[in-house]
Amino acid sequence: MKIILAQPRGFCAGVVRAIDTVERALEKYGAPVYVRHEIVHNRHVVESLKAKGARFVEELSEVPSGAVTIFSAHGVSRKVENEAKSRALPTIDATCPLVTKVHNQGRRYVAQGRILVFIGHAGHPEVEGTLGQIDGELHLVESVEDVEKLPIAPDAPIAYVTQTTLSVDDTRGVIAALNRRFSDVEGPEIRDICYATQNRQTAVRELSRVCDVIIVVGAPNSSNSNRLREIGEEAGLPSYLVVGGADINAEWVKNAHVVGVTAGASAPEILVGEVVQALMRIEPSEVSDLSGLKESVSFRLPAELLS
Repeated sequence: MKIILAQPRGFCAGVVRAIDTVERALEKYGAPVYVRHEIVHNRHVVESLKAKGARFVEELSEVPSGAVTIFSAHGVSRKVENEAKSRALPTIDATCPLVTKVHNQGRRYVAQGRILVFIGHAGHPEVEGTLGQIDGELHLVESVEDVEKLPIAPDAPIAYVTQTTLSVDDTRGVIAALNRRFSDVEGPEIRDICYATQNRQTAVRELSRVCDVIIVVGAPNSSNSNRLREIGEEAGLPSYLVVGGADINAEWVKNAHVVGVTAGASAPEILVGEVVQALMRIEPSEVSDLSGLKESVSFRLPAELLS
């Protein structure tokens, strides 16, 4: 059996920045610091930061007065920002800059007098944050079917923005439906969807050409990780989402000659290593990296932590 690792895989620049933000805040201000929502969708990362003194909460009401508070990489609504201000909580914003870019794009379109359509998954933290950042008429759609149900006149000026972790293909289909139904549509290019999402999806498509089975390392609540597994399935391959090496089932690879392994943008490389070791225990294997794009993107830490 051969094991081929996707390239790129795992942590993206936004996730690295978010984790570094929490660690730097702990160094600068001391434990505990409070983080609203999971900083990224990965239990291993969250537990590691908890051990260093981070405290994760879902609501700001759980944060003691005066405690340093960090907003997660997914972003938050203005309501949450205003609540923090009203309580005079010292806050640090770890929102991924590419999510902030979506917020800014949406505001520009609304300022132009356009009705905004946001393509995303209802209930996802990034979606809730974005919906709460943009004033004006705004509609959430998840599918082509949702586009057909929009209560908007066909000649109304509209614009769209997208959740950063969506499938490029699924987004392209929804955008095409918007252009079919409405006569005045503006929106960012497909390439403006998160670079890391696109790169990892492209890598899985390449991996599916040379593998018999695909294993994606990521959390069950990670949107981009779930989409990587779906892409493998769409290519006709048995594809599995695992948290780590303990989830590997020997039956999955019983008849496989080549197993492809990738990881979502919030999954650390240590978990990829665990999966590889679990596969090696089933059958000693040759491990190699698929040739692919080498990412060099990095984001600066929040200003509060640079001094």
